[in-house]
Amino acid sequence: MIKKYPHDQARFLEILNAEAMKQGYGQYTTASHTCSFGSVNDAYAFRMVGLFRQSGLNFVSCPTENLFLQGRQDTYPKRRGLTRVKEFVDNDINVAFGQDSIVDLWYPAGSGNMMNILDNGIHATQLMRKEDFDRNFDLVTYNGAHLMQLDDVYGLDEGKDANFIILDADSPFDAQRRRVECLASVRNGEFLFQKSLPTYTTSLNIHRKTK
Repeated sequence: MIKKYPHDQARFLEILNAEAMKQGYGQYTTASHTCSFGSVNDAYAFRMVGLFRQSGLNFVSCPTENLFLQGRQDTYPKRRGLTRVKEFVDNDINVAFGQDSIVDLWYPAGSGNMMNILDNGIHATQLMRKEDFDRNFDLVTYNGAHLMQLDDVYGLDEGKDANFIILDADSPFDAQRRRVECLASVRNGEFLFQKSLPTYTTSLNIHRKTK
């Protein structure tokens, strides 16, 4: 018989953070998934959040995998399976979204599409306040680069490699709201691919007559 322990009693993350603080290695350390931290009570969680800020520990959450795998054996109410992403964002703790399963047994629907990951993630973690829409893209861009210590080479600053994608949107909010497609991907200044803008056979400018 497999002995189970309550999910809110796991302390592996606390041990990792303590070791990172002891060694002064927090900024170079990333805790992935940390699903059990989404089940702990607020008193413990916010004590640990303060310690995460001191250590500089980084986090990666995999929204689709965590939602699919965690809580699958629960009765209702089911655990969401996600770590406290919203609290990390609000407390300036570096957290990124990722996907670590591409058509495998853990998550058979993985495609590596980070726009899909972002869409799932901001819904599941309820990051839809006005200020969230302006910074949500950091979860799949700058935050991941930061935890990999790539700040000096990643980004759109002059002098850095021209690596970026072009989305079919006028603003970050519009891109997230419409789940837009990627129109082009540029690597080292060269197009990896380009798509044509969508065309419509029916005019979207319809004026209705009023009496």
